[in-house]
Amino acid sequence: MNSFSETRPKPGSPEVVTFGESMALLIAEGGKGLEYASALSPSFGGAESNVAIGLARLGQTSGWCGRLGDDPFGRRILKVIRGEGVDVSRVRLTDEAPTGMMVRENVAGKSSVYYYRKLSAASFMRPEHLDESYIAGAKVLHLTGITPALSASCVETAHAAVDIAKRHGVKVSFDPNLRLKLWSIEDARKVLLPLAMKADYFLPGLDELKLLYETDSVDTIIGKLQELSAISIIKGGDDCTFVLEQGHLTSVPYYKVEQVIDTVGAGDGFCAGFLAGVVRGYSMVEAVRLGNLVGAQVIQAVGDWEGLPSAAEIDRLLSGKGHVER
Repeated sequence: MNSFSETRPKPGSPEVVTFGESMALLIAEGGKGLEYASALSPSFGGAESNVAIGLARLGQTSGWCGRLGDDPFGRRILKVIRGEGVDVSRVRLTDEAPTGMMVRENVAGKSSVYYYRKLSAASFMRPEHLDESYIAGAKVLHLTGITPALSASCVETAHAAVDIAKRHGVKVSFDPNLRLKLWSIEDARKVLLPLAMKADYFLPGLDELKLLYETDSVDTIIGKLQELSAISIIKGGDDCTFVLEQGHLTSVPYYKVEQVIDTVGAGDGFCAGFLAGVVRGYSMVEAVRLGNLVGAQVIQAVGDWEGLPSAAEIDRLLSGKGHVER
């Protein structure tokens, strides 16, 4: 794997474009449940913006599109994402609806999330909000199954974005990111499986596949995935990520970490690392290896995106050099 800090992307359209909802996030402090926490730490989160931030930190150009409420939460989110080097020129603040919110607690190592996103600004996204030329100029369009779970118009917008990408030869990356607090598995199957059929890179977790395909049989799942035109990257194995490419299944081992602090955002970190490898021309195995490494760094920090590593940190990890304190 080549050094990250040596290679910089050329200016122009973002290499990876993504869109979705970013929400204000309040995290209960002190390892207490929300009923008993005396303080909440503010941040924000959203699968797609997390990926965009991860890509920017790795030295790739990324753009995040979406709609936020023209309120303190929305303005703060927009400023921070812009400050992370992500292009937010297609983000719109609106006074028609508020910024969504989620509240999270982490008790005894188990994280629980509570959503307050019904009728949020992002839930009103429509196909006409998309900029076709912006998507057409990218190498990859990345989307997740969270966005279409928000509303019928978001389903239409997701399909419209994918259709734009297909018209212009832009690769489509799709992470189903199944959220059963947002919709039923029956409704999710009707939307997520057709999107998977359109993808070039399908990035599901093994547990998600068991629910989507209604089976615990790994052989049956692999058979279903082979019916897709996509290269499937299966997260969540016992000790590895699987790559299913042209009928061949390859396992890529995880990186060991000293301590797991917060697993939220690990999947988004993986996607950022994987897509960074894709746009750099890595093989699928090399790209997955990078995704595993980025995901391993995220789980060692609190927050959805704060632990995403920089290109310099990846270089240090790959070279085996330790941290120099002073």
